[in-house]
Amino acid sequence: MTKLMSRQDLQNLRNVCQKALSLETKKILVCGGTGCVAGGSLDIYDRLKAMLEERGIPVSVELAHESHDESVGIKKSGCHGFCEMGPLVRVEPQGWLYTKVKLDDCEEIVEKTIVGGECVDRLAYRQNGEIYRRQEEIPFYAKQHRMVLEHCGHINATSIYDYLAVGGYQALEKALFDMTQDQILDEVSESNLRGRGGGGFPAGRKWKSCARQKETPRYIVCNGDEGDPGAFMDRSVMEGDPHRLIEGMIIAGIAIGSSEGYIYVRAEYPLAVDRLRLAIAQAETIGLLGDNILGTDFSFHMHINRGAGAFVCGEGSALTASIEGKRGMPRVKPPRTVEHGLFDKPTNLNNVETYANVPMIIENGAAWYRSIGPENSPGTKAFALTGNIMNTGLIEVPMGTTLREVIFDIGGGMRGPDGPAPEDSFKAVQIGGPSGGCLTGKELDIPLDFDSLKKVGAMIGSGGLVVMDNRTCMVEVARFFMNFTQNESCGKCVPCREGTKRMLEILERIVAGQGQDGDIELLEELADTISNTALCGLGKTAPSPVISTIKNFRSEYEAHIYDKRCPAGACAKLRRFVIDPEKCKGCSKCARNCPVNAITGVVKKPFEINQDKCIKCGACKTNCNFDAVREEA
Repeated sequence: MTKLMSRQDLQNLRNVCQKALSLETKKILVCGGTGCVAGGSLDIYDRLKAMLEERGIPVSVELAHESHDESVGIKKSGCHGFCEMGPLVRVEPQGWLYTKVKLDDCEEIVEKTIVGGECVDRLAYRQNGEIYRRQEEIPFYAKQHRMVLEHCGHINATSIYDYLAVGGYQALEKALFDMTQDQILDEVSESNLRGRGGGGFPAGRKWKSCARQKETPRYIVCNGDEGDPGAFMDRSVMEGDPHRLIEGMIIAGIAIGSSEGYIYVRAEYPLAVDRLRLAIAQAETIGLLGDNILGTDFSFHMHINRGAGAFVCGEGSALTASIEGKRGMPRVKPPRTVEHGLFDKPTNLNNVETYANVPMIIENGAAWYRSIGPENSPGTKAFALTGNIMNTGLIEVPMGTTLREVIFDIGGGMRGPDGPAPEDSFKAVQIGGPSGGCLTGKELDIPLDFDSLKKVGAMIGSGGLVVMDNRTCMVEVARFFMNFTQNESCGKCVPCREGTKRMLEILERIVAGQGQDGDIELLEELADTISNTALCGLGKTAPSPVISTIKNFRSEYEAHIYDKRCPAGACAKLRRFVIDPEKCKGCSKCARNCPVNAITGVVKKPFEINQDKCIKCGACKTNCNFDAVREEA
């Protein structure tokens, strides 16, 4: 492909791509996100492609630029979001979504759908006895507003030509030829776009602060580290729509006067790294990255740096230190990153989702963006929805959507051991990962936006939502997150290094049945000290899950400490098995299967469990044929 040397060249190429896309009268979009790839989606892609070719059906993998014949487009798309139903295959123009597709289903998809034009109903999604053929009609998708994720699952994630065909790089074109630097900065500021990495700091204010710095060069840095357990919003954008991220970063470069961009991606995201490398190479080949972009005097080069998986490297100064080849540790502020960041130069640092919003704002205007969501937190937010819920996966909703809508409308409500569970089984939702807190039933109608959550002591964070039911022990939840943050502490400051260790030791004692009077008060005191004296955001927010669970579920802590029991029945060391003498037949099977000989008795008479010797393994309950062994909460 010839390098684009002008605006007209770009427009001509976009027209060619749009024409080629229109001639793909049918399309098969096989999910190429990490979750579906793990389920074998790439094998499904290869099988479908081979079957189409064997039948002599014209197939296009890459959009054609010379011959314009009708064909069936088969594409590796990004993540569709409905991860638990993968591997997923979308068929256009009908918009049908096939779920849990296997290799053996490929022949029926080709014969019945591509050749015959019929839907394979057995592969369509079903809920409460109703069949949903079209993706947009599925309740999981119906209440979403996919803006950042609009192309994920709908275009070829590995092709710059598909991105151009759906309007890609129009915002860059506008920023380069129709706007000044100040106009771009004003547009982003007026949109009130707030950083999607967790803090919610206004992006426009940060950009203007960086642009004001006299020192050069200036750098654009993207935080694609995404270290929260279970979070994969940024990963899905990098895998499914990498050119949108690149376009947003180039526009940021124009706005602040930078010619160098760095994407920091955790090494655990190999597919995202591969897709980004490919996208950068494609943009360089056609002249949308590199020197004198589209014949202008603006140049921009991009680099990828792979992190080693340290959660602390999500913090700005630790991230830039890691890019420089140093140990990822935060430093005292001020100065801020916008003043002295990468290589001690002014640096604009945002996360993937923030940059991915920028092309839409430049193309459609700040007023359009502010019309979506609440005034102080406009736009949408992507969330990773997991836990004891019917529909798990990646979602995107307008800011201000309530937790109730997310959990019970999009998420399909609570999931029990054998299927749907009643609404009252909802116990809490952990939001914001290790830095966030838990919300309970009384907060179900709270709007999900930066300011509303801050008022109740929670935060959006990067966007993880873990839904928990009444089988979940909240003390164990606090212990889990404290264990994570303690392991991830860089050790630079004493409050975080030693304080989180002490808090973890107390929590481990409590869930092991060795809690002591005063433990709750000591946890609260340690939490206050750490949050007020730690060096960086990791330490300052590390106690949040503990404080929020104490606040909302203090009685569970007290039951563990004083009654030596876990109300949820989840803590193994606090389990208590007893034998019902009315049901026991005296068969001795429980005693014969007890690994520590804690059960005694006489055959044909009720047996007893010695609680001092019992190791809580549950073998007695498992092996009893008469349901005589029960576990007491």
